Amino acid sequence: MTMSPWYPALEMGGPIYHVQADWDHEAEVWVATSDDVPGLATEAPTIEALAEKLQTMIPELLEANQLLSR
Repeated sequence: MTMSPWYPALEMGGPIYHVQADWDHEAEVWVATSDDVPGLATEAPTIEALAEKLQTMIPELLEANQLLSR
């Protein structure tokens, strides 16, 4: 499967956060974690669903951890 990369931070000139997404063969889900986003650990059945979840979760976690610059 080929996906176009989604880089909203580059479009907005903001910071870049690295997220690791791996396929869990046993659970049959994509799992995302990140050293850049404390507390990020989520899963979804498709990479598209995972990307959609991350668009919401990352800003929420950054705000909760007081890592968003205002």
